[in-house]
Amino acid sequence: MNSTIMRRWFCALILYLNAGQADATGDTVHVAVAANFTTTLQKLAPDFERRSGHSLLQSSGSTGKLAAQIRNGAPFDVFLSADDAQPRQLAAAGLALAETQFTYAIGRLVLWSSQSGLVDAKGEILRTGDFAKLAIANPKTAPYGAAAEQALRKLGVWPRLEARLVYGENIAQTFQFVSTGNATLGFVALAQLSGLKATAQGSRWRVPETLHAPLRQDAVLLQHGADNAGARAFLEYLRSPAARAMIVADGYGIAD
Repeated sequence: MNSTIMRRWFCALILYLNAGQADATGDTVHVAVAANFTTTLQKLAPDFERRSGHSLLQSSGSTGKLAAQIRNGAPFDVFLSADDAQPRQLAAAGLALAETQFTYAIGRLVLWSSQSGLVDAKGEILRTGDFAKLAIANPKTAPYGAAAEQALRKLGVWPRLEARLVYGENIAQTFQFVSTGNATLGFVALAQLSGLKATAQGSRWRVPETLHAPLRQDAVLLQHGADNAGARAFLEYLRSPAARAMIVADGYGIAD
């Protein structure tokens, strides 16, 4: 075999090996995830990566702030919102693919205190006012905060309690306010309580869904991820029985 043929053969071998390595490593999928779903996504990620060969990179925050970052050019591939409005608005602005939007989870709102026996089974503490501070996520940027405000208004206690409110930047910070005692009680996501030890369960009241708009949490493929095979595979994975089972186990509902 002459030297020219050898060189061609060697170059072809290198190209083949590099292509195989690219296939083996898969794509990196940058996911913008609403704060309430961060822990659940951390549980889903290893299963998705094992099944698909792709990898996930997560950035969490309030839905409103993540959407603003996407509008300002943040290089996210997938958006896991805490509502269905922001993905729809991003699609209308040409920043997401409308046909890929679907509800991956339905959130549940809970009034919670780290103190045992403080929150009663009907949430009457909101009427009696036997507490110092009530934490909610910022209603302007966090769907769970907007739901909390809706519930307080529908119960007729918003005017009386407004001065006692402390606002978390997102639902994760709101949870921290309550768990550390900086707020006596607060509105959090049911999923945030699923991993608590029995000694840290405190007391809770699951807010009736009739008191606020449905917390339909939608996923959408962003324009930045339109050509990312891993991003499309991840959205398909979220619809799989394995993923849906983990989502339900963490305290969410799922759409039919």
